Amino acid sequence: FLGLTLLLLGAARPQMNVNLPRISGTVMLAFDVSASMMAADLEPTRMDAAKAAAAAFVEEQPSTIDIGVTTFSNGGVVVQPPTNITGDVLAAINRLQAEGGTSLGQGIFTALNGLADEPLTIDESLLQNDEPIPPEAVDFGNISSAVILLLTDGENTGPPDPLALAQVAAQAGVRIYTIGIGSTQGAVIELEGFRVNTRLNEPLLQEIARLTNGAYFYAEDADALREIYKNIDLQLTIKGDAMEVTALLAGASFFMLLIGGAFSMYWLGRLP
Repeated sequence: FLGLTLLLLGAARPQMNVNLPRISGTVMLAFDVSASMMAADLEPTRMDAAKAAAAAFVEEQPSTIDIGVTTFSNGGVVVQPPTNITGDVLAAINRLQAEGGTSLGQGIFTALNGLADEPLTIDESLLQNDEPIPPEAVDFGNISSAVILLLTDGENTGPPDPLALAQVAAQAGVRIYTIGIGSTQGAVIELEGFRVNTRLNEPLLQEIARLTNGAYFYAEDADALREIYKNIDLQLTIKGDAMEVTALLAGASFFMLLIGGAFSMYWLGRLP
């Protein structure tokens, strides 16, 4: 009887959610492309080392993770919307060039904008000063299972306030992993005819990571940067997928019928 019951259940082609060991989510690579990223304290430059390490990271990700690319300097640009097409992401990274100043706040906002289902709505005047941005001022839509990898030398030279934007990201449930690139001693670059010393601002990057429940990493050289990308724990979602269990029920019913037939032959000398 039990075998026939399982067989009838299998005919209904039931489905069930099974937690498979499959990581899914969205990663936004936010690149600082300010002029200070041309410093040569990482070989050959901070920018080139960052691009090489990010490309290696992208190539190691499964197709279940969508990856996007944004850049920021004085402003911010979504270079590549999130996709699981590795070639498109690598091409976007390869096109990056360094120029301009650094607005970490604009970088965070642009990355959030790239993650959102629809363009974020925010009063432009709130982005033009260093006052805290009220969380209710931003309409997120739906941002789920997403993280931002913010790679920068950490020198913030313009509004909006990056810590205010970090709080906005935290409200959206988006973690920010900050990666500090370059030496704490700094390096000298040529900028508009002047020699400018640029150095890593670790406390700012640490605070951005803390506010969003992310983590801060320091890359003192190109090898360390590659290791960070290789070992970073993104803490993305383990998906529960619907799987048809017809075959399992059919197999179980056949087994029960076989056992029933064997017992019937043993006790009664005939099949039921």
